[in-house]
Amino acid sequence: MKKFIRAFTFGIFALVPMLTFAAGGGVHLDKAGNDLTDKESLKNGFESYINYCLGCHQLQYQRYGRTFADLGISDADGVANFMYTGEKVGDHITNTMPAKEAAKWFGSAPPDLTLEARLRNPDWIYTYLRSFYVDPNRPFGVNNTVFKDVGMPHVLQSLQGVRKMDEQGNLSEATGGSMTAEEYDVFARDLTNFLEYTAEPSKLDRQAMGYWVIGFLFIFLIFAYLLKVEYWKDVH
Repeated sequence: MKKFIRAFTFGIFALVPMLTFAAGGGVHLDKAGNDLTDKESLKNGFESYINYCLGCHQLQYQRYGRTFADLGISDADGVANFMYTGEKVGDHITNTMPAKEAAKWFGSAPPDLTLEARLRNPDWIYTYLRSFYVDPNRPFGVNNTVFKDVGMPHVLQSLQGVRKMDEQGNLSEATGGSMTAEEYDVFARDLTNFLEYTAEPSKLDRQAMGYWVIGFLFIFLIFAYLLKVEYWKDVH
């Protein structure tokens, strides 16, 4: 019994840092408000990923063809508008960045983001995309309130603009970007929505199947109860 209690206690304490990490390490996270049924949002997020993220971050567990099918994109349109370097529709969404050189450039190789929304959570990604600020002490001149000392440039700065942090730790409004704050929020939400999709492409199917399973179990319960009554009526 004592061994069980020690093992149970150890398991609880082992989960604490994992839960803290998943929740964002105590940093306030804004709600992404994703909608996986919004195909236009997913298409916009997919296009944004191809244009701004894929150069460094692969989606090596996601195929172009599966993405086209799920997002309602024909193969012809997909090849013309989302595949720029001669891949095949059945290929995974990868890039040609050499990992060793990338580790030298950025301090570590840029991670694959296929499962990022499950590793972190969508709110973390959404807040992260909107939380870069000027930091002249960092190699790329920027830092991030959600991911302190992040080793990547703010590749979306031309869209969002520049933000600064005051002595109290408050971020200023973005200036100099091609998008308004509202437009950039929508951009970040669409990109987050797409990453939530890639983390589990069958999520909507799984949830829909869950309702059918619950319905089946409920009907089965009724028949099981009636069968129980039939078996036990002679006993009583």
